[in-house]
Amino acid sequence: MPTYDYECLGCGHRFEVRQNMTDRPVESCPECGGKVRKLLSAPQGIIKGSHPSGGQGRDIRCGRDSTCCGRDTPCSKRPCDD
Repeated sequence: MPTYDYECLGCGHRFEVRQNMTDRPVESCPECGGKVRKLLSAPQGIIKGSHPSGGQGRDIRCGRDSTCCGRDTPCSKRPCDD
C-alpha cells in the first residue's frame, strides 16, 4: 500500500498516510483540521541501481550476445560482470 505525503495549508504540519491508490485524498489536517495538499514525492520501493542479486542495475537476461550493461562488447557471463 503506497504512502502519500500531505502538508497543511494552515499550520504547515506535514504527515504521511498509507492508503490505496483508489482511496480519496485526505482533505483535512489531523493537527488543526485545516485544508491540506498532497505533496509530490519519489515512489518508494523502487531503488534506482539496485538488483535482488546484489548487482547495480544489471539485467539477469544478459548473455554472450547482448550488451545489456551498456558495453560496446557482449557480456562474458551472466549476470554481467563488472
